[in-house]
Amino acid sequence: MHFLDQAKIYVKSGGGGPGAVSFRREKYIEYGGPDGGNGGKGGDIVFVAVPGLNTLIDFRYTQHFKARRGDHGMGKNRTGASAPDLVIEVPLGTQVLAEDQETVLADLIEEGQRVVLLEGGMGGRGNASYKTSTNRAPRQHQQGIPGEELWVWLRLKLLADAGLVGLPNAGKSTFINAVSNARAKVGDYAFTTLVPKLGVVQHKGREFVLADIPGLIEGAADGAGIGDRFLGHIERCRVLIHLIDITGDPVEAMRIVEGELEAYGAGLENKARLVALNKIDLADAELADAFAAELLAAGADRVFPISGATGQGIEALMDAVLEYLPARTATENPHEIPAEAGAEEAPEKPWDPLG
Repeated sequence: MHFLDQAKIYVKSGGGGPGAVSFRREKYIEYGGPDGGNGGKGGDIVFVAVPGLNTLIDFRYTQHFKARRGDHGMGKNRTGASAPDLVIEVPLGTQVLAEDQETVLADLIEEGQRVVLLEGGMGGRGNASYKTSTNRAPRQHQQGIPGEELWVWLRLKLLADAGLVGLPNAGKSTFINAVSNARAKVGDYAFTTLVPKLGVVQHKGREFVLADIPGLIEGAADGAGIGDRFLGHIERCRVLIHLIDITGDPVEAMRIVEGELEAYGAGLENKARLVALNKIDLADAELADAFAAELLAAGADRVFPISGATGQGIEALMDAVLEYLPARTATENPHEIPAEAGAEEAPEKPWDPLG
């Protein structure tokens, strides 16, 4: 499946149906009168966040969404049928933006969340509603109110508990493959990862979602390399894991990535950070300790020497990630009842047909 995190679409709600002009004609009834019913309501444009989607690729091929208009009113005071709502399913974390790409119209971050973006027009009045004591046979009626139309941008920001950042070839793909169920492409060249990847990590009875984004290089905020367009996918993360290659210049690598996060803004520069000094299997312990001390002196809060290839040090890093997660994440079973501390299980009672 191709990954797409931005799309522009046209949406239009349904117009209301027109009211009817009709007169009652029945045998043996001396006086008739107006009996034209009202028109039905037009369909709304509704966005719904659904699980199981992680791309907006469907909106590349379908870009126009128009709800049906309401049915017209009919004689015998029959109101026209209202049109069904047009429901547009989007992935969790999708933002609906105005055409200026800045004004947020809706932010769908919860499963099943529904947002009525455009309301359908109300149906027009039939001639029966115009009847008065002095206007016994009105022939006027009302056309339905037209629907609303709008061009909007959809922007996907993946929902993850932790996010991976770092320079190209820092070992992010190897790391996410080692700790989660993701199967990211691994290569010995820069920009192996071209689109964000998600993986579910299971650690000490807990589950959380880890996001890997393409590597950053100096000048990414100005469009260098792949740029910083994918940084939006880690804006919602609770903690960032900054992977640094020990075979390069760790301090310079941290300076570059931290500078790009600060240039991007959106609160990333203030987000909790765990620095992971990766590929320690390629260096001796003394060198790893020396680089860790330099990173701490350069401003890192916590440094974890690890190896994504061998698994060394990863458990301590995952323990640190759990510190930033809530007591129970959305991926865990919300119906599970934890056993009370010290509570003993009641002995199994033998079955008795008499109770």
